[in-house]
Amino acid sequence: MSEDKKPKKKKKAGDVFLTIVLIAAICVFCYAAYNLYHIYTEYKKGSDEYNAIAQMAVTERDPDQDSTSDSEEAAGPDGPTLKAPLDIDFDSLRSINTDVIGWIYVEALDGVSYPVVKGTDNDQYLHLTYEKNYNFAGTIFIDYENKADFSDCNTLVYGHNMKNGTMFGQLKNFSKDDSAYNKSKYFWIFTPEKTYRYEIISAYTTAVNSDTYTLFKGPGQEFVDYMNKIVSYSDVKTTPGELGVDDKIVTLSTCTGNESTRYVVQGKRVDTLDVVKKSDSTKQTGDN
Repeated sequence: MSEDKKPKKKKKAGDVFLTIVLIAAICVFCYAAYNLYHIYTEYKKGSDEYNAIAQMAVTERDPDQDSTSDSEEAAGPDGPTLKAPLDIDFDSLRSINTDVIGWIYVEALDGVSYPVVKGTDNDQYLHLTYEKNYNFAGTIFIDYENKADFSDCNTLVYGHNMKNGTMFGQLKNFSKDDSAYNKSKYFWIFTPEKTYRYEIISAYTTAVNSDTYTLFKGPGQEFVDYMNKIVSYSDVKTTPGELGVDDKIVTLSTCTGNESTRYVVQGKRVDTLDVVKKSDSTKQTGDN
């Protein structure tokens, strides 16, 4: 029998199975690679947008700036005058989104500096950026039941826990060790009319439906009891001082990767500064 007429060897069942497994593995790899690329581009789009907004609307204050120049000042624990670390151009921010109510800046965490909005509900800005583009990052926003001027006893501020550390992705650093809190225990809320400095009094993981998210109708003993309770929850030892009925709390809340829990950082307002308009040459003072 000639070589041309020799019967061809049949593929073994094991070879067919290995081929199918290889093709499936390639498909899975391609799908995973596509998803990773999609996630990367989403993260980058969100980061690029917020970086551009910050460049447009935020001016970092020179720490060596002459204290007699136009500034926001108040008597504070860090010296005879307290200056806000940033100047925020709210006119520019409003030209993009009229839902803006403030700007948040956390001193100890690199890059936690974002506009804050108030939506019609708590879903509107979950995956909508400040420029109203769909993106995983969403926007930092307050609870729709809170007043826009941060005058409530407890104002809830929500932000995503992004894996690249953007938005509220770094908040959990306050519970990892004491380094973040020791670096600075303050965060700032800037509004068009006032600038507020808050001292962190608690940082911890809590249940989604816990009493942490209580909204109070007004000041009273119930609110004082609440503040003492949340201080006891803290993973980091804080020095909140005396807590009183007239205090104002801001609760920064983010997800944990567990649908049943959230991570929160809570601060007590310790300073209020008047915003000095650039056209106003007179020095404004604030109150504690």
